[in-house]
Formats: sequence, structure tokens, C-alpha cells
Amino acid sequence: MRLILHYLTLLGSSCVISTYGPHQRAQMTGDILLGGLFPIHFGVASKDQDLAARPQSTQCVRFNFRGFRWLQAMIFAIDEINNSSTFLPNITLGYRIFDTCNTVSKALEATLSFVAQNKIDSLNLDEFCNCTDHIPATIAVVGAAGSAVSTAVANLLGLFYIPQISYASSSRLLSNKNQYKSFMRTIPTDEFQATAMADIIEYFQWNWVIAVASDDDYGRPGIEKFEKEMEERDICIHLNELISQYFEEHEIKALADRIENSSAKVIVVFAGGPDIEPLIKEMVKRNITDRIWLASEAWASSSLIAKPEYLDVVAGTIGFALKAGNIPGFREFLQQVQPKKDSHNEFVREFWEETFNCYLEDSPRLQESENGSTSFRPLCTGDEDITSVETPYLDHTHLRISYNVYVAVYSIAQALQDILTCTPGKGLFANNSCADIKKIEAWQALKQLRHLNYTNSMGEKVNFGENADLGANYTLINWHRSAEDGSVVFEEVGYYNMHTKRGAKLFIDKTKILWNGYSTEVPFSNCSEDCEPGTRKGIIDSMPTCCFECTECSDGEYSIHKDASVCNKCPNNSWSNGNHTFCFLKEIEFLSWTEPFGIALAICAVVGVVLTAFVMGVFVKFRNTPIVKATNRELSYVLLFSLICCFSSSLIFIGEPQDWTCRLRQPAFGISFVLCISCILVKTNRVLLVFEAKIPTSLHRKWWGLNLQFLLVFLCTFVQVMICVVWLYNAPPSSYKNYDIDEMIFITCNEGSVMALGFLIGYTCLLAAICFFFAFKSRKLPENFTEAKFITFSMLIFFIVWISFIPAYFSTYGKFVSAVEVIAILASSFGMLACIFFNKVYIILFKPCRNTIEEVRCSTAAHAFKVAAKATLKHNSAARKKSSSIGGSSTSSPSSSISLKTNGTNCDAGKHKPRVSFGSGTVTLSLSFEESRRSSLM
Repeated sequence: MRLILHYLTLLGSSCVISTYGPHQRAQMTGDILLGGLFPIHFGVASKDQDLAARPQSTQCVRFNFRGFRWLQAMIFAIDEINNSSTFLPNITLGYRIFDTCNTVSKALEATLSFVAQNKIDSLNLDEFCNCTDHIPATIAVVGAAGSAVSTAVANLLGLFYIPQISYASSSRLLSNKNQYKSFMRTIPTDEFQATAMADIIEYFQWNWVIAVASDDDYGRPGIEKFEKEMEERDICIHLNELISQYFEEHEIKALADRIENSSAKVIVVFAGGPDIEPLIKEMVKRNITDRIWLASEAWASSSLIAKPEYLDVVAGTIGFALKAGNIPGFREFLQQVQPKKDSHNEFVREFWEETFNCYLEDSPRLQESENGSTSFRPLCTGDEDITSVETPYLDHTHLRISYNVYVAVYSIAQALQDILTCTPGKGLFANNSCADIKKIEAWQALKQLRHLNYTNSMGEKVNFGENADLGANYTLINWHRSAEDGSVVFEEVGYYNMHTKRGAKLFIDKTKILWNGYSTEVPFSNCSEDCEPGTRKGIIDSMPTCCFECTECSDGEYSIHKDASVCNKCPNNSWSNGNHTFCFLKEIEFLSWTEPFGIALAICAVVGVVLTAFVMGVFVKFRNTPIVKATNRELSYVLLFSLICCFSSSLIFIGEPQDWTCRLRQPAFGISFVLCISCILVKTNRVLLVFEAKIPTSLHRKWWGLNLQFLLVFLCTFVQVMICVVWLYNAPPSSYKNYDIDEMIFITCNEGSVMALGFLIGYTCLLAAICFFFAFKSRKLPENFTEAKFITFSMLIFFIVWISFIPAYFSTYGKFVSAVEVIAILASSFGMLACIFFNKVYIILFKPCRNTIEEVRCSTAAHAFKVAAKATLKHNSAARKKSSSIGGSSTSSPSSSISLKTNGTNCDAGKHKPRVSFGSGTVTLSLSFEESRRSSLM
């Protein structure tokens, strides 16, 4: 305890509290003190400390004119508030502003002075010393600029709950209120900026870029967010590099080598001006002028980079600039700066010397110049005209960071105003009490700032609550070369508003952009050449997805855009053209009435109908002739009618399939053929039974009467009708569009059930097989009765046709399925018509002499003789076997003779009946005809 009191006594005895912190500062006393941290210099001199003597403070180098203007914006805002009669009346705001030199160490040195002042002030050491130079505690700090610097400062200020409002630190890490309790800012987080950068790259259709980030808390989080956004958009980063202003020369050269050898033309940079400057210098040395730079807000308008000597490399840069604000009277304030007037601002002297490239009389740098440690400069009086020189300090056209500083100061003043006007019982502190403005502490100001919600003079709402990051509104600028003096001109070419609806966030006026400083054509920065319409991107092994080969779309697919990832499939009714750039409607194909093949089949069917009708007409006309009567006249009519139906059914297969035609054509074909074959079967079987009967009886004649024949035909046909009924009820056929064939649509019939079709054809073939069997057995009967050979041949044709039909039916597709079935119907129908009837028609029309009763009887007698001879041979053979079986008998069997006795050489059925004699007896075989003798002679 004694040690602590002794330490505090030492601190109090110094009494020169104003000397805490870096010596160079801008300072003015007041009732309430605000701190400020600004990068008045870009960095510190690189010096190795060997610790042989007491280490000296590092020297800041390269004066930052823009940083000095930001400092002036804070002083201007404080002066404006102090001169206001309504804002914080009777209260004067003071300030202590330090230079961070854009480094963490210098910023922490200045921050420690704020913290130390607050701690000593809270200890109330007035009883230990009489301090006439006492300065009140710093209740809030405005700054710093860089995110890395602000992160370090926020960690320290947060321990003592000193509010900090940054005007340029955009790192998304600083949004963590749990870690950075007292940090606030008037600039949007760069999380939105990373999204905006990715949107711009997608907008220009680039997919192969280089990413460069500063190796600090600004660059690393920013580029990390950028990488995620790029992944979501399938855009590839070829190189991902970190950079720092403290890199060695060989590191900068190695980075420049990688960039120069890369095929990517777009470089995205998340860094500040001091960090990127060494790389820009190296690029200028190598004259690498074919790259496009995408700049974050930290260097988008940096005076360190925007120099005429760098324009060959950086011309055409697209940068993100913060939304500009208006500060009335600020321009005049900037022009009034003078070393003699601004004695409270020690940075003014150095600013004056750097602006006019001179030394003031009492400047410490003048002594260094005399010692030869710095370059020679002439003396200046301090009365020079500041408006006569070009300097970034006076560039007030786009006040962005300066405006953020202005808003930060006014936000602190508004919080103090709320404390000043607080009504007891409605305050934010314990028991709803209010803080005492005259004894305000930093933590009370922080509390008030967290609840601050007001509208500033520009009509913008300011809020520092939880997760109250400002809206991301960026202005897109393009670096042009001035035609007058060759300087850099920041041309506004668009904007980005994060809080508008999707699709309207980004706006770019392409006509205003000059790429590389002169070109209006958008540069190409893709790993592979664009894939033209009609192709798609194909993956290349071991390469990123952005590197691809162009693969032609498959048949039936198309693409209408460049760089299509996939080819779109044409609709079912369409097909792709030769270039696969669009789809055209497929041709609709079916067995048409108008195509040559359909016409040929229709003509064949009509010819079949005409020929069958002609045969029927011949049979009707010559219905009383022996040939017609012998072929079972009534069944022949039915047979010819069924053939007409067969030929006609083939016509249903031609034309565009409809549901009703699909349901009609197979039953019509099946029933017609069964009717035809059942007629042939009944007729053939009847004659066979009659001729093979030993003695025809009345039972045979009754059994095979005409009515029973028609009944059998009806029953056979009825089975087929029932098959068709069951088929149509359970699985009715319907029209079907087959889209599986390229470039055309086949309209066919979906048969509904292949099994039912199999039953239909199978039953027809079964009847045909039975008919073939009986026809084959009756092949030796009299020709005039059944023409068994021709019937057998017609059935063979039928089987050949329909056995060939099965594989042909299942191996063809489209309209040819119907054509195959039509050909099978016509072939089998013509086969039956020709084989069964053409021979009879020929005899009736061209050989009438053979169409007589005598000819028929002669044929019948010849057949009877053959049967009798066959029976005799069988009888004699049986007799010989029997006689040889009687033991010891050597006598020969009685002689046998076979004779056919007729009257004369011609058959005369009118006088004698054919007689066949067997040995000792005579058997007379007679055939009775239904015709009377009178009709047989006609």
C-alpha cells in the first residue's frame, strides 16, 4: 500500500500532466476533453535498435496530407460546437490529438496517455500538489484510422470503458461488442464491401482473379469474407497473397513475379495505401500495365498511390469510396491554416514545410538539414498563400473520411447534450438518475452513446446500439488521367447500396469507365475462353472449376448463353438444331395416307378388296355350276366376305392413330382372320370326313349339315370376339406419342396389353395350324372338291408371314410397326385369296369344259379307285400273312383281280355306277349327288 501511495505521489508531484504522451500533438484545454488519433504520417523510419544505449522513440516519416485534413475536421467540429449558443451552452470542449503514424506502437503510446490521464484524474490528487496546469480526463476518443490500429487501441480503451468512435476502421472483427466493448464507428463494416467486390466481379463476368490483402486485422478478415463470397459465385482466386509495408525488397519482387506470371488480369486489394505502395512501385519498374485493380475503400482515393507517376499501372482502377458528405464552412477553415495562428496545433508547422517544401526559421528539421541528415530546403516565413499550391489537403470535393470525423465529434457532443438536458428520474443510470455534466466520466459517456439515436444535420440517422453498423453505401470511382496536367481524376461510375432489393444494389455506368486509362472494352480475366452458345463447360482434371474446356451439347440439348454450365434439354416435342443453340419442333410421323408408302399399302388393300369382290361376283353368277357347288357355296360366300374384311381392316392401320382407330384395328383384323380361317377349317374338315367314311350314312349328312357348319364357324369366331372384348375392357389400346426418336415424334398405338395381342394372334395361328393339319390330310382328295394342295400352301404362306411378323413387329418402331402389320395382313390375305379361289375362277371363266358334272364324277371315280386299290392291297397282305401262319400249307392263295368297269373310255355316270371287284365278290361304290340328273346334264 505504501508503494502505491509513493507512486501516486510521484505522479502528482510532476504536475505537468500535459506532457503525457507523444510530444507532437494538437491540444486545447476545455471543460470536457476529447481525444483524437489520426495518421498524420504514413509510417515510421526503419531503424534497428541494438540496445547499446537507451532506445530512442522511432521517427514518423512521410507526411499524410489527407490525415492532417481529417485532424482539421475534428478541430473544426469542436470549434463549431463551442461557438454554438444552443449546443452545450456554457461548456467548452477541448481536445488532445496525437499522431498514430499508421502504426500500432505509436497509437498505443498515445492511448496510454489517455488512460493514464483518466486514472490520475480519478485519484483526486489535488491534496498532494497544487496543479495549475491540470487537464481533465479524456471522456471519448475519435479514431483511429486503420483497422489494425483501432483493434489495438480498442483493447486498451475497453479495459477502462473509454468510448472510442472510429471514422475509418471497417474491419468486421470490430463488430464484436463482447470483445470490443467501447468501440463504435461511423463507417460501414467491410463485410459489405467484400460482398460488393464479389458482385462487381460477377457483373463483369470475371472468374479468375488475384487477391492481395494487408497482413493485419483489416486485410485478413476482409479477404476471408471475399473468398467466401467468391466460392458462392463459383469464381476462382488464382493467387491469394498477403502484403505489408514492412516487407523486404525480395519479398515484394517475389510477389510481383507471381502476379506477372499469372493469367489473371484483375487484382483485388484489401489493404491501405502504405501497404500496397511497395508493390505498385515494383509494378511500375516492370511496366506491368495490363492489370485491373479493384481497390477497397482504404486506398481507393489514397494520395499515396494516386500519383501521376503510377498512373501507367493503376489507371482504370475501380475503387470503393465512402459516401461523401457536406461540411458547410470547412473549405474556408482549411484555407485559414497558418503556423503563426495555430500554435495549439503542432502539426501545422510540419504541414507548412511539406506543402511549400521549405523550413520555418525555428524548425528542428532546419538544424537536421544543416547537419546534412536531411535534404536542403529554403526558408519560408509562414505567410505563404496556401491556396496557391496543389495539395490533397485542400481537396474538399469529396469529403468522406473527413465527414465521418465530423459526424463522430457531433455524436459525442449530442450524447453530452442529452446528459446536460437529462431530467432526473428519466436518466440512464442507477435509479433513473442523470449524470453530472461537470463531473462526467468516460463510462457515463459510453452509456449515453450506446443509447444515442438522433438525426444529424444531413438528415442521416446515427445509432451506436448493439449490432448498429452503418448501412453500406459506396460510391464506385474509376481512376482517370487528367487531360490538363496528367493528374489522377476520380470519376464516379456507379454506386452500391447494400440495403436495397436484390438486383438493384449495384449500378455501374459502363460508358464512363476507362480500362487501363484509355480502353472502353471490358478486359478479359477468365481462366478459359468463353464457351459459345451450343456448348457447355466441361471439367478439366486437377484444375479449378473456373478452368474448363468447351464441350458441345449432346443431341436433344441446347444452350443459348455463353459459358453455360449445363445444356438444357429440349422439350419432348422439340429437338436441337445442328449448332445446339435452339430447339425446333419435331416432325410428327405416322403411316400417312399421303406418303408414297401409305398410298402403296392402301392401293394394295383396295386391290385386294376389289379382287375379292370380283371373285364373289363370279361365284354368285356361277353359283349353280358344279365347281361352285362342290366348294360349299355358302361357306365360300362367308369366306370371301371375311377376306374383304381382312383387306379392309388393313386400311384402319393407315392414317393418324386415334383412340378409336387403335381400339378398332386389332379386333377387326383378328376377328376377320378367325372368320376366314374357321370357314376354311370347317369346309375342309367336312369333305375330309365324308370322303374318308367307308359308307356315308344319313348321320354324317345330318351331322355335317349347313346349319351346324355355320354354328362351328360362329363358335370359333366367338372365342376371338370374347378375347377382344376382355382386351378392350381391361387394357384398351390408345394413341401414343413416342418422343424417344430423334428429330421426330412417332404417333403410334399403345396396344394396352401385349399379352392380349399375343392371345389374339396366337388363337388365329392355332386355328390356322388345325386347318393346315386337315388340309394336309385331304391333299389327295379330288381337286374339284377342296383343292387341298392350295389350301395347304395358303396356310404355309400364312405361317411364314406371321412367324416373320413377330420379330419384325418387335424390332421396328414408329410408323413401321403399323406398316409391318399391314404388310402381314395383306400378304396372308392375298395368299389365301389366290391359293383358294384363283384356280376356281380360272376354270369357271377360261375352262368351262371342266366345270361339268361328268368332270366332277370322273375325278371322284378316280379317287374311289385309288381308295379301293389301297384297301385291296391291305387285304391281300393281311391274307398272305394269315396263310403263312398255317403250318405246312404250301397252296397259294386264290388269285385276285381288280377291275374298274365302265362303259367306254369316258366316265358315264348316267348309265353305270362305278364298280370295284375283289376276287370272288363285287363291291359297288356309289356317290350320290344332291343334284338331279337333269341339273347334272346342264
